[in-house]
Formats: sequence, C-alpha cells, structure tokens
Amino acid sequence: MNATTTRGALLAALACVLVGGSFTANSLLGDYPYAGGQFLRYGLAFLLLVPLAGRDAAARLRSLGARQWARLAVLAAVGMVGFNLAVIAAERTAEPAVPGVFVGCAPVVVAVVVPLLDGRRPQRAVLYGALLVAVGAFTVQGWGRTDGLGIAFSVCALVGEVGFAVLAVPVLRPLGPRLLSASVCGVAAVESMAAGLLLDGTAWLRRPDTTEVTALLWQAVVVTVVGFVCWYMGMQRIGAERATLFSGLIPVAAAGTAPLVGTGSYGAVQALGSALVGAGVALGSGALRRAPRGSAAAVEDDARDQGGVVVHRAVAAAGQPNQTRPGNDLLGAHPLAAHEQPVPGAPGHGDRYSGEVVGELDGPAGPEGLVEARGPREGERLGDHGLG
Repeated sequence: MNATTTRGALLAALACVLVGGSFTANSLLGDYPYAGGQFLRYGLAFLLLVPLAGRDAAARLRSLGARQWARLAVLAAVGMVGFNLAVIAAERTAEPAVPGVFVGCAPVVVAVVVPLLDGRRPQRAVLYGALLVAVGAFTVQGWGRTDGLGIAFSVCALVGEVGFAVLAVPVLRPLGPRLLSASVCGVAAVESMAAGLLLDGTAWLRRPDTTEVTALLWQAVVVTVVGFVCWYMGMQRIGAERATLFSGLIPVAAAGTAPLVGTGSYGAVQALGSALVGAGVALGSGALRRAPRGSAAAVEDDARDQGGVVVHRAVAAAGQPNQTRPGNDLLGAHPLAAHEQPVPGAPGHGDRYSGEVVGELDGPAGPEGLVEARGPREGERLGDHGLG
C-alpha cells in the first residue's frame, strides 16, 4: 500500500475502534432517554466541529443543491438516528449479538452495492475480504436468542450501517470530512429532538447524572468528533468499499473493552474471530498485495497532505519519453528536467485537501472505480484516463 492508502486505512481503523469502544459507554446510558441522549451527543459534537469546518464552510453549504441537502437529512436519519434506534429496538426481543451479526455483514453489502452504483464489477479481493470480516465478526459475537421482530430491526440496523457509508460518498467531495461531520451532526441533533418530542413527549430530555455526563462526553467528543472525522478522512482516501472493511473492528473493540466494565469476557473464540477480521481487512484493503515498481500503485500523495496533488515519480511533458533518474526517490526534492513539467492540482473544496480522489488508489490490476475531484461523471475507470 502507498502512503495515501496506509493513512486512510489507519484513519478508518481508528474510527471503528473508537465506535467499538463506545458500546461500553452505551451500557452506562441504559436509563437515560434515548432521543435526549442522542440530541446531547450530536448537538455538542456539532458545536465542537463548527470551528474546525473551515472559513468557507458557509459558502460550501450554500453551494449544495436540494438533492444534496436531502441526502444529508437521509444520511443522518438512516445512518445515525435510525441506526441507533434500530439497535435499541432489536435488543428488546433479541440478544445484543443478533444485531451485531447483521451489522457485521455491512462490508459485504457495501463491497457489492458501491461498485454497482459506479457501473463496475465488485473487486474480488475486497469481496473475499469482506466475507472473512463478516465471518470473523460473527465468531467474535456469536448468536443469541431472538424472534422475527428482533431480526427485522437487526436488518434495519444493517441498512443504517450501509447507509452511513454509501450515502456520504456524493457529499464527501464538496464538503470534506470536517464540514460533512459537522453538518450531519447538526441535522441528527434536530432529528433526535423531533423524535424525542414525538415518542417521549416532555420526558425526552432530563439532566444527566455524573456517570451519564461522562458517557455522553465520551460519545460526543471521542466517538463522534474524532471518530466521524477520522472515518470520513479514511473513506476519502481509500473509498467506501475498503473503509467499510474496518467496521469488522467494531465488535472486536467492543469485545476487548467489555471486560473493563464487567459486561463480558474475551477468550479463545473472540481471539479467533479477531484474527479472521484482521485477515479479511488485510486481504480486502490490499495490505497483502505488493505493488510492482513503476505501476499506478506507486503513486503517492504530497507528504504534507495539504496540497493534495497526486505526484508520480517522474512526469514527462506531452510527447516526451518518461525518463527516470538514479536516486529519484518518491516525492524527493529533485528539480524537474527540461523535458518535465509540474502536475497541476485540481480545484479543491476548501478542506485543505484539494484535488482529492475518493476511491481506490492501489487496487488490483484492471480498471478501478474512482470518484474524482472533477470529471464528467462518478465512477470513471482508470483506463479512461490512460492510467490503466
């Protein structure tokens, strides 16, 4: 994997580990009104994220069309508020492992749905890796008692988990990770308030005690602010298919932190499931595949991660041969020869990462689906740009 892919993988992994650890905090909020807790969590996260969104945040939000605003509303309703509601509803008639198993299938669904939406075939490595992740998540959690209603709500939770990744792809490019996180948190806070007033009336919000304050602060600051930004930054670099592979780390992190509060144990079965999840992530993300020198997989991003310009080892001017020089290290500070020209960056979206590519930078040989910073349509293939 190159530096961009490695950085994206680490960001996605960190986000999912934080979310997995949040289940421990959830166990401390069992007596607090659900909608009120979600309102406090997302409302505080929104206030913390707004200063990080950038000076041109208002302009970028005004540039969104009605369909993009509708997508943000659906993303918050399905992937955030609805997902949490579905998990809670499922656990009323099913043991927690049941919705966990269904949510663990999200990598498989995303590995199929995202390529189809882009008009391309699913990648075998990603799909096989996703299957391993799903099996590993099932092994970690096991299966439990349930009924038809519990299964139905578990399926809704799966839809919410998939929607959290898939619905964000078209709005991630114009907004960037920070502003997107702030926007969906603001929308989710309003939706949580509406759901609370509708379902619980005046009892939807109350003053939390000390333990509940600690859990809510963890949820808002660590899981939502840090976790959401890391998740969307990771997805920005490696694409939704590969990023969702790391959701298999959620049950692993939950199982690993459960003994800390006495709500579970971590034994040989959990260790085996964790190993399967790790193998699936490594296979699907490309960590087990070594790219040949000089291939498209050798492309790196700017080391400062601010210009966002994709740079090749040596880029020749049009009509000139691509000549490499001894000692020309990747992204090294070598002057361009007379026959070489600098590569201009594409217009940025204001999130300090101009010219971004939301997609697979070092996938297997063959056409890869990309969502580029500019182009006639989403999902163009590398071969269409002469890179395949």
